[in-house]
Amino acid sequence: MTGSDKDLPQKSSRAAVDSFLDRVRATPAAKPAGERGRLMFAMDATASREPTWDQACQLQGEMFRETAALGGLEIQLCYYRGFGEFEASPWLTSSNDLLRRMTSVSCRGGHTQIEKVLRQAIAQTRQKKVQALVFVGDCMEEDVDRLCHLAGELGLLGVPVFLFHEGDDAVAQQAFKQIAQLTRGAYCAFDASSADQLRDLLQAVAVYAAGGRAALRDFGNRRGELVQRITRQLGKD
Repeated sequence: MTGSDKDLPQKSSRAAVDSFLDRVRATPAAKPAGERGRLMFAMDATASREPTWDQACQLQGEMFRETAALGGLEIQLCYYRGFGEFEASPWLTSSNDLLRRMTSVSCRGGHTQIEKVLRQAIAQTRQKKVQALVFVGDCMEEDVDRLCHLAGELGLLGVPVFLFHEGDDAVAQQAFKQIAQLTRGAYCAFDASSADQLRDLLQAVAVYAAGGRAALRDFGNRRGELVQRITRQLGKD
């Protein structure tokens, strides 16, 4: 066992969660004035995710359009698939560039690699602040305590994780909710048959990354209960 492994919690206790949340609440999350918001957009590209990947390709341009009046957005696309394959794009400011990259990806069978997603978010925000990480997935096949340890680091860095869960896998639901809580982010299940739901959820996170909680609240008031549910999880300014 390495030194870093010894530091990992042996179980996800209530006390450990509360301790992290107390420290996270004191961490500011606003972006500097005049800069674009930075959003990491991470997706499970294993075989079971192909229909929703295709949906997201069609809807991704809405994220840029919705944030134009808030100062704009930079997005880094991350995905995993197959046998240990993990990719992260450069930071993109064009919906056409993002669409080009997404449509070049084909989904492949494999296990989840959410740990790599969280580590990428930590590394990126240590270089330059990332306002939010959005993850879209349907299952979790990793050590939940290791993921929660990394989520705690993201919480201390002030990077909320928004986890959008397709399906009803109970193990994934529990893990995703813990990650959202530790990062002061939000969890939301969605119906893969509804493109409108996924569109609104992705737009909501983009609005948050570009304009913060106030912009998200305004967006939620216009878009309804599904988006308002995310706003309530974030808590008060």
